[in-house]
Amino acid sequence: MNRLENRSVVLAARPKGVPQPEHFAIVEDDAPAPGAGQMLIRALFWSVDPAMRGWANDAPNYLPPVAIGAPMRAFSVGEVVASLHPDYREGEIVTGMFGWRRYALSDGSDVDRKVTETDLSPSLALGVLGLNGLTAYFGLLDICAPKPGETVVVSTAAGSVGSAVGQIAKIHGARTVGVAGGPEKTALCRERFGFDAALDYRAADFAEAFAAETPEGVDCYFDNTCGPISDLVMTRLSKGARIAICGTAALTDWSPIPSGPRIHRQLLVARARMQGFVVFDYRDRYPEALAALAGWVREGRLAHEEHILDGAAAAPGSIAMLYSGANRGKLLIQVD
Repeated sequence: MNRLENRSVVLAARPKGVPQPEHFAIVEDDAPAPGAGQMLIRALFWSVDPAMRGWANDAPNYLPPVAIGAPMRAFSVGEVVASLHPDYREGEIVTGMFGWRRYALSDGSDVDRKVTETDLSPSLALGVLGLNGLTAYFGLLDICAPKPGETVVVSTAAGSVGSAVGQIAKIHGARTVGVAGGPEKTALCRERFGFDAALDYRAADFAEAFAAETPEGVDCYFDNTCGPISDLVMTRLSKGARIAICGTAALTDWSPIPSGPRIHRQLLVARARMQGFVVFDYRDRYPEALAALAGWVREGRLAHEEHILDGAAAAPGSIAMLYSGANRGKLLIQVD
């Protein structure tokens, strides 16, 4: 195999909280050659996800922290360019946790799936047909289980997960209330993603507007933030409400465990159920979800937005960009 120049974005220093550009470094070397049972994957797109903050920090999590000097853990989608693996052929498109690397060597254990939706952009395998869409699908339908006519509230509703949650809820006959930051994102929720109502949590009258849009209470809450938005939602729970805890974007630090309003009484009185989940727990059901999601995309019932950055140089600041809300839609890096 001819020499191929690799480029990786590695974790250079341990952050506390949201990783900043100074916590990363770009390293260049030669791409490895595959051995028996291995393949070489050339990345097309890298994903930027809220979970990467937890992977970079040295704090209790469902995966160990990324080692200093190692390529940043990340999902990517790429093309198999050389293969000595019996199950993968050159030219196939695959997605998995290959990290922020231009070329990744794989034995197949870190591959999530072959991308078979060749009529759609491969970038969607990192968004609405990837981790974000799967998270929305299982968190909403399995944990919240909305019924027709119920009110579903979604925080970070303009984001890649939240926007999918709102649209899937509409497909299942629910009424949707999105919460986002600023007039541009609330307009996006209404006009692009079809939310019945979209509220700006930064507005002075947010609490009053939220009460007006949930006159019968909140039946389902898809929580991407924790923090003050969630505190308000807890005061509006209807009897038998279901809450899916997907993310805690409003918390700047996890150690020590942050204190806040005690929600036990609200859960008790409403007979509500609150459950955290991690999408990896549903791996054996990915085909079911992907078939439904791809069908809705093709039918025009599941809209999506992509915010694509250019090249490895954009990667170090991308996680901070995600947490500041500067992105519009699913944040991706097109690999140079």
